[in-house]
Amino acid sequence: MKIHFIGIGGIGISGLAQYMDHRGNTVSGSDISDNRIVRQLRNKGIPITIPHDASAIGGQDLVVHSAIIRPDNVEVVAAKERGIEVLPRREALLRILHDKEVYAVAGAHGKSTTSAILAAIMDGSAIIGAESKQFGSNVRYEEGERLIFEADESDGSFLNSNPYCAIVTNAEPEHMEYYEYDYDRFYNAYRRFIASAKVRVLNAEDEFLATVEGDAVRLYPSKDISGIEYILREGEPHTRFTLRDMGTFEVWGFGEHIALDAALAILAAAQTMQTETIRERLLRYKGIKKRFDILENTEECALIDDYGHHPTEIAATMASAKTYAKLRGLNGITAVWQPHKYSRTLDNLDAFVECFEGVDRLVILPVWAAGETPRPIDFDKKFARYDLRLADRVVRRDCGLEVVVHGKTEEIFDRGLLIGFGAGDITYQLRGEK
Repeated sequence: MKIHFIGIGGIGISGLAQYMDHRGNTVSGSDISDNRIVRQLRNKGIPITIPHDASAIGGQDLVVHSAIIRPDNVEVVAAKERGIEVLPRREALLRILHDKEVYAVAGAHGKSTTSAILAAIMDGSAIIGAESKQFGSNVRYEEGERLIFEADESDGSFLNSNPYCAIVTNAEPEHMEYYEYDYDRFYNAYRRFIASAKVRVLNAEDEFLATVEGDAVRLYPSKDISGIEYILREGEPHTRFTLRDMGTFEVWGFGEHIALDAALAILAAAQTMQTETIRERLLRYKGIKKRFDILENTEECALIDDYGHHPTEIAATMASAKTYAKLRGLNGITAVWQPHKYSRTLDNLDAFVECFEGVDRLVILPVWAAGETPRPIDFDKKFARYDLRLADRVVRRDCGLEVVVHGKTEEIFDRGLLIGFGAGDITYQLRGEK
């Protein structure tokens, strides 16, 4: 088929585009602006139009678009005028995944990490929502039926992921604007996702998942995971833990949440694999980009990029950061936070105030709106307990950051642990990329 992907610069759409390209389809795409993902796809020979333009449509069999693309998008309009089938990503999944043995990983937090760990352990193709450092992409293609897939609840698309095995890390309410703040609708979506799978692996200590009935492999972290310890290998963080009676495992990363994610992946793989093979392959996992991603690591400074954009995620990563700073002997923690969406920030504002507890300095960047209408938030007042800076942006300077306000450098932080949080363009600011 000839398939055009609108919004191809996003991590989710880019994954589907690469996967369909690997399967022998003729793929093209478009986006509103250039970015690193767009450049990578162009280097792989995929033609991409910037910005959206009706001229990009012509002769395709199918047009797939991301959730944020509106019906009046010029390419959507052009495709429909030409009689070309147009599908949002969530509906396209039914077409793309229908014939695969899908190991679908869902949850508000940890699904990218769990997916990438499972991809390190098991053979098969993989489409995840982050770049695995093991295979240098968010997509791995292998011949065969198995596909490890990060299933997204944000737009209900996980219901179309055709799961053979449903792995659920947690079901904390998130993206409630999509579910119109109807909690029954939200939790029923999870119930339907889990029920649609032949094999189910659940974090049974999650408040909601504990209520799910039916056959499942249930992980009880407080009793199934023990002996957690944190070690450095050549400056890289690793967590060692014991899982049930299966022995000791070691995985890249720091934190109880890393042990939990790894344990879920191990239990899913253990349905078809030997424990010793799992233990050995787990060591192939080297982390994922933008998840406790160590960009610079010197004697006096470490610079880390993290995708955390919900208070639960940030709190878990902050615990890891404190452990890492202590083991490294780094003096002080500076956190840079780019709030993601006005709706999420306001819905969770009190929790955001609490999740940065223990930082020595907190820098807050402008809200990354993600298409939302701006709304007033008094960060000065809400975060008054912190040593706070409100900045326009940060600029990478080796293992250090300049804090920029109104076009002028206000401060330079180049000591201790510097860690950035957010799902917007903060990752490019931290990396010194456009």
